Parts: sequence; structure tokens; C-alpha cells
Amino acid sequence: MQTAKTETSKAEFLIIAAPDLNQARQDWLGSLANSRRLAAHTLDAYERDTRQFLQFMTGHLGMPPALKDVSALRIADLRSYLASRRNDGAGARTLGRGLAGVRSLLRYLEKQGLANAAGASAIRAPRQPKSLPKPLTADAALRVVDTKQQLAEERWIAARNAAVLTLLYGCGLRISEALGLTPEAVADTTARSLTIQGKGGKSRLVPLLPAVHQAITEYRRLCPFDLSYKAPLFRGAKGGALHAGIIQREMQRMRTALNLPETATPHALRHSFATHLLARGGDLRTIQELLGHASLSTTQVYTGVDTDRLLEIYDKAHPRA
Repeated sequence: MQTAKTETSKAEFLIIAAPDLNQARQDWLGSLANSRRLAAHTLDAYERDTRQFLQFMTGHLGMPPALKDVSALRIADLRSYLASRRNDGAGARTLGRGLAGVRSLLRYLEKQGLANAAGASAIRAPRQPKSLPKPLTADAALRVVDTKQQLAEERWIAARNAAVLTLLYGCGLRISEALGLTPEAVADTTARSLTIQGKGGKSRLVPLLPAVHQAITEYRRLCPFDLSYKAPLFRGAKGGALHAGIIQREMQRMRTALNLPETATPHALRHSFATHLLARGGDLRTIQELLGHASLSTTQVYTGVDTDRLLEIYDKAHPRA
């Protein structure tokens, strides 16, 4: 179902494209809405991005483009379009999204035998800037993993949630890694480390702090299900394997209850693990190993987080800031 915004833009489109391309584009938008069932805001973005592209093509060609013109598109034409948008102030993310809309349109036309999408497929999207991870403060992270702060009414579920979150913050695990653990993996309550199978099947050792042991032990004591050695350690309310979405929803609830920022997610606890280690003098190579990063450059992003935090503290505390 098309939005009012999309309907309004049809009139604008009529003056920037020849009738054959105009009709083909409207058919494409209809297929996105009816066959692929894209969200309304996504449809609006695709409509707007392709309209901007065709407006550029009108100026580029000196006339509204037709199907034959988009079929003859060269990589140089697409680069000129991106350069024009960049000159108008569009950033890398906006350019990447705009190019994605143009590619989708051209691929649709190619499937209909109306155009060639080779040029759009060959051109590389602008490199996206890496956003810095958003860790929690140490105080906020400790509140999140506290059993007493859990919102679940059943004690064993509250203990389960606390144990999962403690693994994310205390060991720097990804949520999939925590939920993939078996009782056998943490059977030794005196073990000081744990072997994790991470991305790409790579193994790494992570520390097992006493607080992690305590959280897991309390959960196992209260869990009403038989925790066989080879079965998943963490269970859902009906005894099946626990799904990541449940923990993510619990974090959403805790954000409101504990007055935490929107960036407080389960994965933010892994970021917090790395950032707090770095702030306490941990070296990047060790943190890289603990996180299971294949490249040191991936870990180095946390130095930016730590620097930003230091500057924030400086601005708040220094009398001359």
C-alpha cells in the first residue's frame, strides 16, 4: 500500500522521466509494496532516492530520461550522480542508500528485459564511516547484570537473565556465544578460563571470574529443567533453547526501569567489557584475543571510545574546560 507521500511525488516524477520509464518505475514501486511488502518508510526512501537520480539524469542529458537512456547508463554516469549528490552535502550513508535504490530499480528493469544493470552492479558504494561502539558506564553495566535488578517475576528466569548478561560483560561474549554454551562447558566451578567457539569456528580463551561462576551456579540451582551436559545451558520458559530475542527484549525493559540510554543493548555489554579493560590499562593485543577479533584494527576502535570518554570527563571536571 503506497503512502500519501509517494502518491504526491508521482506528479513530480512526471516532469523528470519519459512515459515508458515513468510507468516502469511505478510498476517497480508497486512490486516493492505488494510482492516484497517493504515498510512504508523504506518505500518512501526508495521513491525519493530514485526520483533524485532521475532529476539528475534530466539535467545530465538535457531532457527527461527514457528506458533507452537508463539501459545505456555507464559507470561514469553513476559516478557523476554520486559526485553531484556529494556536492549537495550528502554523506556516505545517504549516498550508499541512494545507490541501493537505483540498483534495485535497474535490477528490476533488467529482469523485465528493459535495461542493463551491469554499471550499477559494478560501481562501489561509498565507504561507510565506522561508528564508535557505545559502551555502558561501569556502574550501569554492574546494575544490568545484578540479579536483583532483573524484571522477570520467576526467580529462575531472573537468575538466567543475570547469568547471560554477566557472561556478556564479564567475558566479553557475543550473545550467540553465551547462548551456545552447554552445562558441560562450565561444569568446573573452579576453572579460571573458558574455551569459546567464535566466528568462523575460531577458538579463544576468555576469563571466568568468580562473579560469572556465581551467576551461572545460581541459575543452575534454580532452573526447573534437567540441564544435561550436551543440551543448551540456557533455557526458555518452556524448557527449549533460549533465543537471543528474549534477552534483547529484557534489555529493552531494563533500559526504562534503570533509566539507561537507547544504546544499552546486550552487545553493548561486550563493548563495555573491552572499553573498561582498556581504561584500566589492558593492552590492545590482549583485548583482541579476548574478543576474538581477527584483525587488530577492529579492536583499535575502542581506543577512540576511551579517548572520547576521557575528553568528556575532562570537559566536565577541568576548571578551564
